[in-house]
Amino acid sequence: LRLPMFIMGRQSSNLIQRIQLERGETICERTASGVMVTGQVTGMKAVVGVKIAPDALGPDDAELLEDTILAAINDAMEKAEELAADKMSAVTGGIRIPGIM
Repeated sequence: LRLPMFIMGRQSSNLIQRIQLERGETICERTASGVMVTGQVTGMKAVVGVKIAPDALGPDDAELLEDTILAAINDAMEKAEELAADKMSAVTGGIRIPGIM
């Protein structure tokens, strides 16, 4: 059964919108320096949380803590990017469509 292109386009558009909604609700979490710092990012790359282990706080550790937070957030962002690519690849068959990701 062959569907008209406009119906297939509408179905694809609805599927893409659903995937983007799912990405916004999915939390990617990564840690840095063992479990000292945890960063949380949505699949849409919004930073939603940072957790710092109580034993990570020392009087002279501000710079190390800042670097560790950045590492955790960047790792979580990378995971969010992988999630987005995987979800969209399932819809597009691996073809990258500008403006969707």
